[in-house]
Amino acid sequence: MSNEGKTVGFTAMKDGTVEDYLIIKENDQKTAKELPSRLIEHLKEMEKDDGAYKINRLEHVLQCATRAMRDGAEDDWVVAALLHDIGDMLAPFTHGQVAAEILRPFVSEEVEWVVRHHGTFQMFYNKSLNEADRNLRERYTDHPYYQSAVDFCEKWDQCSFDPEFQSEKLEVFVPIINRVFSRSPFENK
Repeated sequence: MSNEGKTVGFTAMKDGTVEDYLIIKENDQKTAKELPSRLIEHLKEMEKDDGAYKINRLEHVLQCATRAMRDGAEDDWVVAALLHDIGDMLAPFTHGQVAAEILRPFVSEEVEWVVRHHGTFQMFYNKSLNEADRNLRERYTDHPYYQSAVDFCEKWDQCSFDPEFQSEKLEVFVPIINRVFSRSPFENK
């Protein structure tokens, strides 16, 4: 029997019954199935320009994902390139961590780590920072994913602010998003 449309009976979680938590579980499963469409809708919101760049945030991530796809990258990397800045508008100082947590149940540890730390690696290109801050990525030189993060930023992220670049449309990436997010959570772990 479905619990759709039902709500829990408690006002404090400690008072919940088994039936209440089954209602929550079913609702969580429905929410998880809707994740790809929710992500796509949030990507569309990124089209709203904040004025800092020559292109909007959506175009930036489309360029990143297009570069990854044209380089023959696996689905995980293409989706990472598309979603790496999805937290920009909500968490500008921790956007990499936000994106990494969205991706973490569905992608490899390497991809998640690179997305989580890409902001630190991107600082390398920021000439307004002092030398020490620009080179903060160096604290990870012994990390097994260091070079992957360098490559992600160099090949796909830092160069994707070009108003002349012909990126693929968001619709091209929808099947890839659906493939990655239709996996059982943590199956790649």
